[in-house]
Amino acid sequence: MVVETRYVTSGEVFVACQISGQSAPDLLMAPGFVSHLEQAWENPNGARFFNGLGAFSRLIRFDKRGTGLSDRGVGVPHLDERIDDIRAVLDAAGSKKAYLLGISEGGPMSILFAATYPDRVAGLILFGTYARTVGASAPQDDLEAAERDIRQDWGTGKGLRNFSPTAARDPAAVQAFAKFERLSASPSDVINLLRMNREIDVRAILPTIRVPTVVIHRRDDVRVRSWAGRELAENIPGACYVELPGDDHAPWSTDVDRIVDEIRQFMGASPMAVEIDRVLSTVLFTDIVDSTKQAVAAGDRQWRVTLEAHHVAVRAQLLRHRGREVKTTGDGFLALFDGPARAVRCAQEIVRAVRPLDLEIRAGVHTGEVEMMGDDVGGIAVHIAARVAQRAHAGEVLASSTVRDLVAGAGLTFVAQGPAVLKGIAEPMSLFSAVA
Repeated sequence: MVVETRYVTSGEVFVACQISGQSAPDLLMAPGFVSHLEQAWENPNGARFFNGLGAFSRLIRFDKRGTGLSDRGVGVPHLDERIDDIRAVLDAAGSKKAYLLGISEGGPMSILFAATYPDRVAGLILFGTYARTVGASAPQDDLEAAERDIRQDWGTGKGLRNFSPTAARDPAAVQAFAKFERLSASPSDVINLLRMNREIDVRAILPTIRVPTVVIHRRDDVRVRSWAGRELAENIPGACYVELPGDDHAPWSTDVDRIVDEIRQFMGASPMAVEIDRVLSTVLFTDIVDSTKQAVAAGDRQWRVTLEAHHVAVRAQLLRHRGREVKTTGDGFLALFDGPARAVRCAQEIVRAVRPLDLEIRAGVHTGEVEMMGDDVGGIAVHIAARVAQRAHAGEVLASSTVRDLVAGAGLTFVAQGPAVLKGIAEPMSLFSAVA
């Protein structure tokens, strides 16, 4: 999705912003730590998050001064300057009243803006954030160590583990995050931000908030402790607290649809009707070979650990190849792709990724029309993909003839396995093994 980046002036500083989505209501997102408006769209989950919010709001995003596409070299902005920037962006967007979504470091500035300009705030949404950094934000526990890590590692992507442990297991995600770091801020800028953020403490103004507020926090957030979210909810009058499972800090790392839905419900947007929608999609089924036998041999506790590691490996590849996880199916996954080549390559990478766990998976891939039913899928294409997966051998990615035909020119190699009679399918179907 191409969204135009514009500049607005806040005093003498140019602040970059983007507007996407629908016409109303307005939703302004105050970013955490550092950001980069345009590079954020390159993250598939980030784009999904923004598009999800834009489905029921006019989404207004900006880079804080000193970061991303906004003016750099303007010093470290304090909270007053930050809320001035919010006001400037809203004014330029022609927004009289907006919901504020404060993410991580963007929380305190959103809180302060809501307390200062309640007539301009329809509601306050706080995600993974805090009223004070000391004690709440893990990097502030040992500031010297945090600064040392920035000097050594900023721009390499190693810091992804401190924002999204789920994605940090994927080398491609680490590489993308390294680019994000370099584009968002320099090491010295980041160190100065850390030092300034250490001074943030807006606890005193929490009781003055008079706008509807929801606080959303992951239970084991690696960067901002969950008690910080509970502290906000306990001290903002009438605030609602929603705690989600997981340890990722970035809202778009996992549970994207759940988070978007929580925000939609809070904003009072009309629920989207659950309709059966038929679309062309590539369906991938994976399954662990001899899982029952391995579970018995390993024992319940060890098998649970192995299965969790398997799930992490699979999800990392789905993220990398733009696959949409529909659900887990016992010891496997059902996922959808908007391109068959990506689905096949994803399956091949999953085969390789789980071998260090002493696991072999089999995979089936088929492209056809599927029925979109809320968060689930159905239709003949799903059944065919499941049957194809059942025919695959250990370590094999088996594809239907439809997939083989659609990926011509993609550089994939297939070996014909002959026609197969699939349960529930009237005619035999030619199957092909994808060769790595």
